[in-house]
Amino acid sequence: RLIDLMNRKTVDLGNVKNVILDEADEMLDMGFTDSINEILAAVPENRNMLLFSATMPKEIASITKKYMNDPKEIVIGRKNEGNKNIRDIYYMVRAQDKYLALKRIADYYPNIYGIIFCRTRKETQEIADKLIQDGYNADSLHGELSQAQRDYVMQKFRIKNLQLLVATDVAARGLDVDNLTHVINYGLPDDVESYTHRRGRTGRAGKTGISISICHVKEKGKIREIERTINKKFERGEMPTGEQICEKQLFNLVDQIEKVKVNEDEIKGLMPSIYRKLEWLDKEDIIKRMVSLEFNRMIDYYKDADDIEVVDINNPKGKRVKGQAEEGYVRFFINFGKTDNLTVPQLIELVNRCVPGKVKIGRIDLRDSFSFFEIEEEEAERVMKLMNEFELAGRRISVEVAQA
Repeated sequence: RLIDLMNRKTVDLGNVKNVILDEADEMLDMGFTDSINEILAAVPENRNMLLFSATMPKEIASITKKYMNDPKEIVIGRKNEGNKNIRDIYYMVRAQDKYLALKRIADYYPNIYGIIFCRTRKETQEIADKLIQDGYNADSLHGELSQAQRDYVMQKFRIKNLQLLVATDVAARGLDVDNLTHVINYGLPDDVESYTHRRGRTGRAGKTGISISICHVKEKGKIREIERTINKKFERGEMPTGEQICEKQLFNLVDQIEKVKVNEDEIKGLMPSIYRKLEWLDKEDIIKRMVSLEFNRMIDYYKDADDIEVVDINNPKGKRVKGQAEEGYVRFFINFGKTDNLTVPQLIELVNRCVPGKVKIGRIDLRDSFSFFEIEEEEAERVMKLMNEFELAGRRISVEVAQA
């Protein structure tokens, strides 16, 4: 609008004394670089100039060199500082598994309250639509929304009517929310400063926060660059298994039941009828049914779900080398498979039942009449010996080291 007025000779910037660029990086991200340059070229050289920006990419640095005279840089907080209250975790997955990985993370943290950052408006809307379709309490925030739509979504998120907000960096700038538990990067941003700005939204006021990045092997170099800049190592996360997610969800439900506030006055008149209806059930049956009522959906989804393979850094195309176990693990053959109604959670349970103590289990590969599973090297011999002493469904269990 200002450029239009300048072109019509309706506005003369020759007497401007002060120029302020607020949210400069946001204006550049919105494509206003040429417009900013045109306006700044029209103001006097002897004016004062202030520039405010959450990040300092090279485009903004070039503006300071071109239009500012001996500028002084003032940094609020240490530049690119790694907040000590924030855990930085990355998961390395295949490109086609990124959304499945996001769902697993959301399911593993049932009380999550966080922002999912995407690179483009299109991706932001697509991911939000998928999450909503899959039953998650989510919505999107990006530049194509009207101001009324933006305000509505932001208000829902502030009052925690939304658990997950899927947003672009630019759209999330105007959103200042405390008590975020997680920031999730659906892929890493191009520059380190954007990453530090994202992660800085959690772990505020001395609280702990988690910054999770869902990455492809091609982004490994970016992780190392960020680590060097913030002087902090990332944790490499292990994608939660279906069994781990179901356990987390179950105990979250139990915790809710334990803490729920009972409104005695409101339900008092209904309780005699409820007691009569359920009097044939004992306490244990009621608890089982109550848990199953909420829990069956999660069990049904994950009971036959394949574990998402972690991409090997030395295998950049994401292809698993046939018959080769992860480093530090031994791959075993077992004579039970899908035709025996064996599922991933059941195989994990079988190992734990046969072998006392905690055993670390790696990849599981179910076939029709047999399966493969991986056990940490130091426990491998004990697992094989003990499992071969058991039977399953009247058949002897046979476990042996798999041939590559």
